[in-house]
This record gives sequence, C-alpha cells and structure tokens, in this order.
Amino acid sequence: MANTIEKKSLNVPEETRTFDKGKLEIVKLEKGVIGRATFEPGWRWSECVKPIAKTQSCQTAHFGYVVAGRMKVVMDDGKEAEYGPGDAMSIAPGHDAWIVGNEACVCIDVTGAEHYAERT
Repeated sequence: MANTIEKKSLNVPEETRTFDKGKLEIVKLEKGVIGRATFEPGWRWSECVKPIAKTQSCQTAHFGYVVAGRMKVVMDDGKEAEYGPGDAMSIAPGHDAWIVGNEACVCIDVTGAEHYAERT
C-alpha cells in the first residue's frame, strides 16, 4: 500500500440507502467503508430493515459510536444494552434494535456499513 491520505465527507455521501424510518450514508475509503446511519423515532430493525435483509435478526457486526439519540439493542441470546450520545459500540451479529424516545439516533459505523440495508 502506498502512503496515502484520503478525505471524504459523509455530508456528500457516495451512496445513500434508504429504508423505512431511516437512511445510511456511506463513503468508501481505501481501508474500508464508513457509514452514518440515521434512524428516526419508531424505527426498529425487525420491522424496517428485516424485509430487506431477509434474516431473522440483524447479521451485521457494528463497530462505531453514537452521535445523537438513543438505541436499544437486544442480542438473540437475550443480552441487551442501550446506547446514547458519545457511546462507543461493538455489536456482534444476531440482534434486534430500536430507537428509544422521540429523537432520531445518528450512528457512525466503521465495520457494518458496506452491505447494511443493501438491496439485491
């Protein structure tokens, strides 16, 4: 790999994927894809993204942080966590998630954006 420096803005995404009550804006860098997901109040993975993913639970691993809003995540085995502004997150595949409260949740995802909510 050459010595590179890259700059791309999520404010000018290369791709935007929309789904019920949300969207994912992504940029592609040499070392990977970074996404900014916005989930509106009332969003729930099992209702809004499951029809796209066609899996029983979210099978994407997520690693990133929450910029705004709150999200509850429940793993298939029952473990759970709630994330809010400033929280770093590492979520394994096999979960459901939903927005808590009346504020949109904005997350930066550095591992799970490449194929999330991708329509095939």
